[in-house]
Amino acid sequence: MADNQNNNNVEYTSNTQKHLKRSLKARHMNMIALGGAIGTGLFVAGGEVVSTAGPGGALVAYGLIGIMVYFLMTSLGEMATYLPIPGSFGTYAKRYVDPAFGFALGWNYWFNWAITLAAEVLAGALIMKYWFPDVPAIVWSALFLLILFGLNYLSTRSFGESEYVFSSIKVITVFVFLFCGFMLIFGIGGTSPGFENWTVGEAPFVGGWESILAIFMVAGFSFQGTELIGVAAGEAEDPEKNVPKRLTPSSGAFCCSILGLSQLSVSSFLTLIQTY
Repeated sequence: MADNQNNNNVEYTSNTQKHLKRSLKARHMNMIALGGAIGTGLFVAGGEVVSTAGPGGALVAYGLIGIMVYFLMTSLGEMATYLPIPGSFGTYAKRYVDPAFGFALGWNYWFNWAITLAAEVLAGALIMKYWFPDVPAIVWSALFLLILFGLNYLSTRSFGESEYVFSSIKVITVFVFLFCGFMLIFGIGGTSPGFENWTVGEAPFVGGWESILAIFMVAGFSFQGTELIGVAAGEAEDPEKNVPKRLTPSSGAFCCSILGLSQLSVSSFLTLIQTY
């Protein structure tokens, strides 16, 4: 037991002295925590989710996934605060479960982000084609991929600053989206059916529980990135204080409420468009 504890301390000290810069400040960690829960699953896939399960089904799916993610993040936050080292949950699985489990978890996480990166780049190219239809999608994809590679190639501090800026843009966009959506719902700036479209046809729960289960994957994809706060803990400045502050119940509730209200706004906005 004593030898095992000594090995743990040696690994922690070695990683701290040789590999980690600890250059991510509290503001970086805060925006990583908030911005990680806002992605293409919310902005791009919102229409598909509502058309598949209806506005009520979408809220149920996002709410249940949000609750699961919240408890997962509080658990990860405790481990990251106790042991803020490279590898995050992959290292925790190796140390406290089994080396084979940590190996499998690490490669699955790499494979997950390899696929997600391709999806993110493709989504960005599809959005840009709306304004620039004559530019091939491969040009935008290559440009975004080059930018992402450059940001990850630079220092941890540069990554933190870029994450801070881009996450701020996403959070501001969500608030603007909510504001415009509720204006349309309540008829400000034009005629609105209000919430009448929530009762059209099978709404608000289209297809029953089968449809809600079908969109769980999309809802989970929307929350992908929330674990980055645990991954970044190894590079955080004073992680014993900064990580718990970024994972308080208020932060988790804020992320869940933002996603839930955004989905409400999306569903009402889409049904409003269909009436014209």
